[in-house]
Amino acid sequence: GTMIDINGNIYKTVLIGCQLWTAENLRSANYNNGDPILGVIDNNSWLEQSSGAWSNYNNSNLNDSLYGKLYNWYTTTDPRGLCPTGWHVPSYFEWGTLAVYLGGPNNVNAGAKMKSVGTQHWVSPNAGATNESGFSGLPGGVRISPIGSFANIGLVGYHWCTSETMNDGSWAWKLHYSS
Repeated sequence: GTMIDINGNIYKTVLIGCQLWTAENLRSANYNNGDPILGVIDNNSWLEQSSGAWSNYNNSNLNDSLYGKLYNWYTTTDPRGLCPTGWHVPSYFEWGTLAVYLGGPNNVNAGAKMKSVGTQHWVSPNAGATNESGFSGLPGGVRISPIGSFANIGLVGYHWCTSETMNDGSWAWKLHYSS
């Protein structure tokens, strides 16, 4: 199936076990109520944010169309909603349910079943990737602390959770080129 965000972007969806997932990363520049999400280019501004923000990897629109936007954690938990009506950013438990269905969170096969195949986007070896689930995970990289720079495109795909850690941090699940 498909879903459509507030900006009219259309995304493929996939049923994995009893959960419905998008098979693409979001590209919305607005919350679901229509309010704009701040687009941030500068590294220091990214680090200073205490509210929702997005950027494109290396500030390139080409990366937006392939990998989607990079959102900070504030965006994922904002009550205005990053995802379209009826959709939400998954919790740690929901990611765990997906991983267990595909073979377990520490099982290389679970991630392999979620990654797009080949090395067109992934750095070699893209170990065991089958995309058997249809999730089509891509290595869109991340914007990292403490300097706000971009890192790991081609190596890792990071996926936010709405769950917080016990240290006032946040959880994310990742797909890695070598596992």
